[in-house]
Amino acid sequence: MIKEVDLFGVFVPPLLLYAALAGLIWQPLRILLERTGFYRLVWHPALFNVSAYVLTLAAVVAVLM
Repeated sequence: MIKEVDLFGVFVPPLLLYAALAGLIWQPLRILLERTGFYRLVWHPALFNVSAYVLTLAAVVAVLM
């Protein structure tokens, strides 16, 4: 079982740190996809962003566990 992480005296669940790391990974990827024009091929960009973030989060959790 993964325990809480002590962050300056505040206990936070590890998923919060994983989500922040996934967000830091996803932002440059999203910018890169915007600049290359990839979103012209996507039917629903907001739905694509959410699903790609969830996949990034799953990859971060899988690697760090």
